[in-house]
Amino acid sequence: MRSDSNTTPVPPTGPGLAGRLADFVRTGAVFILLATLMIGFAAAQPAFIGINNLMSILQAVAVVAILGTGVTLSMAVGGFDLSVGAVAASSVMAASYAMIVWQFGVFATVPLVLAFGATVGLVNAFLVVRLRIPDMLATLSMMFLLTGLQLIPTAGRSISTGLILADGSTAPGKYDPLFLAIGRAGIAGFIPVPVVLTLLVAVVLYLLTEHTRIGRLLFATGGNELAARLAGASTARLKVIAYVVSGTLASVGGIVVAGRVGRGDVSSGSSLMMDSVAAALIGFAVLGLRRPNVFGTVVGAVFVGVLLNGLTMLNAPYYTQDFVKGAVLVGALAMTYGLGRTRH
Repeated sequence: MRSDSNTTPVPPTGPGLAGRLADFVRTGAVFILLATLMIGFAAAQPAFIGINNLMSILQAVAVVAILGTGVTLSMAVGGFDLSVGAVAASSVMAASYAMIVWQFGVFATVPLVLAFGATVGLVNAFLVVRLRIPDMLATLSMMFLLTGLQLIPTAGRSISTGLILADGSTAPGKYDPLFLAIGRAGIAGFIPVPVVLTLLVAVVLYLLTEHTRIGRLLFATGGNELAARLAGASTARLKVIAYVVSGTLASVGGIVVAGRVGRGDVSSGSSLMMDSVAAALIGFAVLGLRRPNVFGTVVGAVFVGVLLNGLTMLNAPYYTQDFVKGAVLVGALAMTYGLGRTRH
């Protein structure tokens, strides 16, 4: 009988072409779709690719990206902050009221609004952590509460210079030019301040979540809270941090909106919640990470901005935009999760 001891072992084979292609599509699904959209929009409307329009897109998505990173943190700890749009809208009204009615300047208004957002986040954390209300129910209730609360001081009217108060007098204040610069000014002549602010927020939160111990603990809390607690992590404190930061970032978004529009519009936050949640969900598909992540959320916000801007430039009916946005979101997630099964 011949021995098989001298038989040359066959090296294991790597994934085939189909597997490698599936991996490429899975990890780059969002970027493939984004490039396809940009090429298609540019071919249909050459002005789309102009530097002014691209800067306009980035400025438009700045608020969505900021709010989306807050949603991302809440998702990292296993929650879901649905109140961010209402916090941003209430912050717009609060900033406007502070300057128009109370005659505050930018250095009093900004800390006041940031404190308001942090307080809402703290209340959300109390409802979720201490009272153990499911996060979606707690933050949805807060959304309804804030949506109604912001209308009470002005009896449902928007706030602008010359506002007629309940006693018939005219509000004496006006917007501080430095406050308006937050939403309207540009750096180096063409880079909008909101874009720079978004980059700062994204970089800080990316480093926090991906390269620090607290970031690992945030994801550990969302992945397996019991295991994280047994490992010594204070999961309750981590959830409080996530919701407070989310509320504060939502108020930052509200400040940017108020500075850009120069008035307290009661409908200013109508689509912010949906767009920021869409950005955070698209983030799951970026690089095939399949988890909430700050980089993916920012890419998702840009994705949503490019899609809406392109549809607007092509004169697509407004009532079709949410459908198209949802269809593209489903496609990106299907490419990420569905193709991940092809090698099994």
